[in-house]
Amino acid sequence: MNLPTEQEIEAMHHKYAPTDAVFDLVYTHCKAVWDVAEQLITSRNLTLNKELVKVGCLLHDIGVYPLFDEHGIERADMHYITHGIRGEAILHAEGMPEAICRIASHHTGAGLSKEDIEKQHLPLPVQDYLAETTEERLVMYADKFHSKSNPPHFNSFEFYRTYALKFGKDKVAAFELLARQFGAPDLQALAKKYGHDIR
Repeated sequence: MNLPTEQEIEAMHHKYAPTDAVFDLVYTHCKAVWDVAEQLITSRNLTLNKELVKVGCLLHDIGVYPLFDEHGIERADMHYITHGIRGEAILHAEGMPEAICRIASHHTGAGLSKEDIEKQHLPLPVQDYLAETTEERLVMYADKFHSKSNPPHFNSFEFYRTYALKFGKDKVAAFELLARQFGAPDLQALAKKYGHDIR
């Protein structure tokens, strides 16, 4: 599998980011998610394609950029939930491997099912967007521990567990299953590295 370098990934972010501020928001988040994933790979001695996870983490939110206008203001006419499939489309257009494209469209929440889309009337093609491979599941899980909020935050295990309850007990169960597979990250050092609080 031909994966892009970190320099190529950063250039891709710059290509699609409408402003420097939005670039900083999204690319910093992607790097923080990779730091979480790398920590979990090391602490659990996970056997997987580490380079695929790294590239997946660094590109998983590329589809957030179209949600902002040229002034860096979030567009009211686009639903955030669509950022995954928008990212998949961007990555396909950039000639990225299918494994990376899938990570973009299959990392939302603790798993987005066909039933979720139908019940919530989400503006997405009605199909499953569930992380299946170990690499997909790890990117999705690591993503839950950092938020592109204003200001950005790291999310403790308990914070995200409580947040997931808003979407149903099945989402909490899915998150806890991921935690049993990958463990919980130590966020203190990462919070210090990025200057982001933990909530």
